[in-house]
Amino acid sequence: MASAIAAQAHDPITTKLTWTQEISRIVYRRCASCHHEGGAAFSLMSYEEARPWAKAIRDEVLERRMPPWGAVEGIRAYRDDPSLTAIEVEMMVSWVEGGAPEGDPIYLPPAPVIHEAAREATPAPTLVVESAKPFKLDHAITAVAVTPRDLPDGASMEATAYEPDGSVEHLIWLRSYRKAWTRTYWFRDALSLPAGTQIEVDASPGACAVLSSSAP
Repeated sequence: MASAIAAQAHDPITTKLTWTQEISRIVYRRCASCHHEGGAAFSLMSYEEARPWAKAIRDEVLERRMPPWGAVEGIRAYRDDPSLTAIEVEMMVSWVEGGAPEGDPIYLPPAPVIHEAAREATPAPTLVVESAKPFKLDHAITAVAVTPRDLPDGASMEATAYEPDGSVEHLIWLRSYRKAWTRTYWFRDALSLPAGTQIEVDASPGACAVLSSSAP
C-alpha cells in the first residue's frame, strides 16, 4: 500500500475537484454509513484512508456496484436509495482521473455522526409470485414494497405489473444481485393495482418476488 501511495502522489493534477470541497461531501452522504471505523467496510472517512482506494472507487461507482443497492436506476423510485446521482458519479470519476487532489483542509466539512440504522420491519407478504408463473389479482391492492426471495448471487430479476387497461408498471429490476444485499425495497409512493392486474416475474427458476400491500 505504501508503494501505491508513493506512486499516486506523483499523479498529475488536472482537475479542480478536491477531496475537501466536493468528494468528501459525497462520501460522507453516500458511503459513510458502511465505510467508517468499525463499520461494515473499511473506512473512507479521511483523505489518507480514501486516497489509496481512488481507482478502485472509480471502478466501483462506474459499474454501479457501490453503494450496494441492486435495483437498476430509473425503473422505480424507492425509499432510502443510497445510489449516486449521475452528476455524483461524474464528479467521483473526474476527481480520480484528475489526480485525486486533497485540497485545502479549511474547506473540509465536519465528519458525519454515524448512527446505527434502525431496521425497518419486513412487511407481511400479500402475495408471492414465482418466476415464470404469472399471478392475476382477484381484488385491488395498494402495493408498498417488493422483496426478492431465493435469488442467487449474480442473477437478475424483473417484476412487472400488467394492468387490465394495458398500463404497465415496472416494480423492480435487479441486476448482478448479491444475497448479502438482501432487503425489502419500499416504494417511495404506494402503487394502486386494480383487480385483474397480472404480475409477472422474470428470474432464475425458483426465485420469487414477494409483493406487500398496505392494510385494506
